[in-house]
Amino acid sequence: MIEELLPDSVVSVEALGDDAARGARLYPEEEALAVSFVPKRRNEFAAVRGCARQAMEKLGVAPRAIPRGDSGAPVWPAGLIGSMTHCEGYCAASLARAGDLASLGIDAEPHQELPEDVIVSVALSTEHVRLRRLAERDPSVHWDRLLFSAKESVYKAWFPLMGQWLDFLEADIDLFEDGGPAPHGAGAGAFAPGETPVGGWVSRGSVSRGPVGGKSVRGNPLAGPVSGGPERSGGFRAALLVPGPVVGGHRIQSFDGRWTLRRGLLATAVTVPHAGPGVA
Repeated sequence: MIEELLPDSVVSVEALGDDAARGARLYPEEEALAVSFVPKRRNEFAAVRGCARQAMEKLGVAPRAIPRGDSGAPVWPAGLIGSMTHCEGYCAASLARAGDLASLGIDAEPHQELPEDVIVSVALSTEHVRLRRLAERDPSVHWDRLLFSAKESVYKAWFPLMGQWLDFLEADIDLFEDGGPAPHGAGAGAFAPGETPVGGWVSRGSVSRGPVGGKSVRGNPLAGPVSGGPERSGGFRAALLVPGPVVGGHRIQSFDGRWTLRRGLLATAVTVPHAGPGVA
């Protein structure tokens, strides 16, 4: 599911349901981090790292521990970048060689409505307007939850490049469905001189911001992905409302990403190349 949102240079491994925690083990450095975790949290912590180690092997890198830095972000082996995500019944890790991409971010969420008090905290007024329009056009998609997931992926791609917080309200995200209208502002002339859109929709390492305002946004427990329900795909553009990262000598003021809805799960992904389209 995640791999379909990412370029071929990225290797992704995912696990579903009970398979997510089966056989996953922690390295000593990781055990020290997980000593106070409840069993459920420990299983998620181990499962997603198991996925990441499988991705390392696919890249020809010997599997090793994935500790956390002071910020809580995973510390990847030298020469690799990556992102991890997990929700009830699903986990995934996506890794690439640092020479192939500047950064990437992935996120997965249950396809459930976002609590009203949470969406107020994470969505700009412009985003609320677009969410209403999207819901009128296709009410089968929980666009509010998708917006939240897209912001998580943007943050996971942002953090390794900037090393600092990006607030939910510091990125204005324009979601669109495949076959629908293109994002507002797309196309030539939409960016200031020296600013370059990146990612390419036709194609936050990872760090989670955790609960919003102390409230969980994970939704109701799921046994794992479910059959039936809508299946959709599309893309998004995230306009950064604060100075963005400098990549390849150019300041980036927007990220582009992809999303998919399948079997009761929403997934989003953002990639940041070393040079944006048209940059030498």
